[in-house]
Amino acid sequence: MQNIVVIGGGFFGMYLCEHFAKTGHKVTLIEKEQSFMSRASFNNQARVHSGYHYPRSVLTALRSRISFPRFLEEFRECIDAEFAKYYLIGRPLGKVSARQFHKFCERIGASCEQAPNKIQKLVNPKFIEACFQVEECAFNADKLRSVMVARLLHASIDSRMGVLAESVRQHKTGLVVTLRDLRTQSKDEIYADHVFNCAYSNINYALANSGLELIPLKHEMTEMCLVQVPEELQEAGITVMCGPFFSVMPFPPAGLHSFSHVRYTPHNEWCDEPGDAYSSAYDKFNTERNTAWLYMQRDAMRYMPILSECRYHRSLWEVKTILPRSDHDDSRPILFRADCGLKGLHCVMGGKIDNVYDAVEAIGNRCLLR
Repeated sequence: MQNIVVIGGGFFGMYLCEHFAKTGHKVTLIEKEQSFMSRASFNNQARVHSGYHYPRSVLTALRSRISFPRFLEEFRECIDAEFAKYYLIGRPLGKVSARQFHKFCERIGASCEQAPNKIQKLVNPKFIEACFQVEECAFNADKLRSVMVARLLHASIDSRMGVLAESVRQHKTGLVVTLRDLRTQSKDEIYADHVFNCAYSNINYALANSGLELIPLKHEMTEMCLVQVPEELQEAGITVMCGPFFSVMPFPPAGLHSFSHVRYTPHNEWCDEPGDAYSSAYDKFNTERNTAWLYMQRDAMRYMPILSECRYHRSLWEVKTILPRSDHDDSRPILFRADCGLKGLHCVMGGKIDNVYDAVEAIGNRCLLR
């Protein structure tokens, strides 16, 4: 048995904690918020990917095809599949044609049929080349959190909430993590044989404070609008592919639809680069923000005029983080860096929720915990 500390109480961190506990290790989970899955695991589109979203990265699409049924089986009670999902091929700025998208679906073994007339009648043919009905669903982050909290309790995970993992240093054959209670500002230290840094957009925070080299990452401050859609779209999800377009997806925790736009969802961006001074995502997240909802809606109305009837409720804000190369091919590989500057310090980050199975596989392949 080894002592393992996991930094980050999002879905990835929680899932890895349970995995380590089930394989016989003592696990402590450190989360800076007062509740689990309250940041990136909640503030997103809630899409369970089955491959369609990645026509420019076949490897990512194929990994999604493998993970999709596994995620649905394991978290069946957290899934909303009671809506029809449509992928629309946009033009003239699209990066894939209708023929290319259909061929891509055949290649990855994904169902793709012509959408019914009721949907085709809602689009502007000047800007939409084709409409396809596909198989995709959404997850309910509230239900998923409840399931994972119960599983952590059953696995006897020691969870510390409202605590920030500030730095990590080598100590004898293991590591010492310095912790700061965000309520009292008191500090503490905890020993670990292995530390798994799953802090997503803040993954470089502990590295920077430990005097370690930053991992190259690209960050975006993003806005996900929550809206009430017109009756014709209440049981539907719409994604216009592939280019500077938009998605309208059911968001189960709120009973609304999320509305995102490739051009307007990102409000600003910055990068972490080795050798540069670290720019904290904690600080940027708390800056003043103004919604871009009207810009999103006005552009989307050109493709589906009925979207003019959407009613805006509120926005979810989050820092989205990707590997720099993902910007070019839209891929979403996991980041897994073993012994990241210190022996036993491992950094893990995924670009979508069912990436977690790839993370578990990567850790197992390295036999880190033997």
